[in-house]
Amino acid sequence: MSLSSHLSELRKKHEHLSQQIEHEQRAPAGDALHLTEMKRQKLYLKDEIERISHQL
Repeated sequence: MSLSSHLSELRKKHEHLSQQIEHEQRAPAGDALHLTEMKRQKLYLKDEIERISHQL
């Protein structure tokens, strides 16, 4: 897998997590632990995206 295609996949996952986080935050009985884990994953993806972007 090339770096650019890997970067594209990471961006898709990041966007998908953003949507899931928004949905979870709007839910009246949202799971705080699950929300925290999703935010942690989103931050990891963001860091990976930045790291790979600097390599291109």
